[in-house]
Amino acid sequence: MLRRLLASVVAAFVVTFITIDVNGLAFFIGNGFDFTVVVSATTYFLPSIAFLLLLTAAAGMFGWFARRRWSWLVGLGAGLISGLIGAILTVSSQGASFDAAVWAQIFGSFVGFNLVYVVATTVASVTAGTWVYRLISAARFARAGRRIALVRAPAASLADGIVTHIKRKKIDLDLANDQWDGYVATLAANGWNIVEVAPRDELADSVFVEDTVVMLDGVAVITNPGAVSRKAEIFGTEEAVRGLGLPVERILEPGTLDGGDVLKVDRTIYVGTGGRTNGEGIRQFRAIAARLGFTVVAVPVSKALHLKSAVTALPDGTIIGHPKLVDADSVFPRFLAVPEEEGVAVVVLEPDTLLMSASAPKSAELIRSLGYRVITVEISEFEKLEGCVTCLSVRVR
Repeated sequence: MLRRLLASVVAAFVVTFITIDVNGLAFFIGNGFDFTVVVSATTYFLPSIAFLLLLTAAAGMFGWFARRRWSWLVGLGAGLISGLIGAILTVSSQGASFDAAVWAQIFGSFVGFNLVYVVATTVASVTAGTWVYRLISAARFARAGRRIALVRAPAASLADGIVTHIKRKKIDLDLANDQWDGYVATLAANGWNIVEVAPRDELADSVFVEDTVVMLDGVAVITNPGAVSRKAEIFGTEEAVRGLGLPVERILEPGTLDGGDVLKVDRTIYVGTGGRTNGEGIRQFRAIAARLGFTVVAVPVSKALHLKSAVTALPDGTIIGHPKLVDADSVFPRFLAVPEEEGVAVVVLEPDTLLMSASAPKSAELIRSLGYRVITVEISEFEKLEGCVTCLSVRVR
């Protein structure tokens, strides 16, 4: 919240400062380089400028400076609204009555001297406003040591989430919310800065934020989920990563890619295919990954929802999984079988600290015997929807 507030306020001041300068320059040139006209014009626009500052700062708090296709609307809307309010206040201060002629004069100013003001505000928002907002967000991201975890609160419609490989069970939404709170608290307690993607109650599966973005060396690859009902989830995630100042790549139709199918092990990336992720999605992802120095290996997945529903990796590169869920463990250089299906997923919190499901105590003990510190969390309600500990967050490192 503080990061967004700082970025919003500074971007608003920059937009306002540029608008004042451009507006003053236009009056200076248009009136025969008479500086006294600049002073008069600046005085006239002071009420408008004050409201412009407030409106653009508020827009930044909603994240509208993070994307250029919204920032021009911020500039145009703020310019029109603040210009109108400023004109009304100026007329009021002069004691004039608001008859038809006065209203015609006010609205007519927007194709006259107020036009420069509105255009300057719009251009400044799209260019400098967006740039400053992203720059400050990126600086905050760097100071956080690249230990940010993206999460998204469960939707009110969570119980309607898709189930493909297991029998549907009743979801306790209150318990799910409590478990999600515990999961997020555990990430925070272990040094991860939490950034929440705005929740959407109509997107039942949106709590599984991992499926909407893959992080590669600070580049956010926005996916194209294979399930039609989940495609709208990417928009909130993109807004969040742009708010962090991260560069964005995309998987486009007809390619599909779920983040749960992507397992990074050093500079090798295993991508599950056969379920939500298709060949075209892997082709596009491979091209993006190759530019960043990664090698992509496609892995067949038919016994689980996603690749990371079947296998994940320990910090030393060992792949762990349950034999019942793995199509071909020979693909991996080192494979270790775990005794429980719920024990296949680990989230690396530190090089020696892993997060696992409380539903897999035997698997947790096995991992502890390898010298790792294991923290367990209750996620039973999400496991009923084929979720696991990796699905509920995206670590930005």
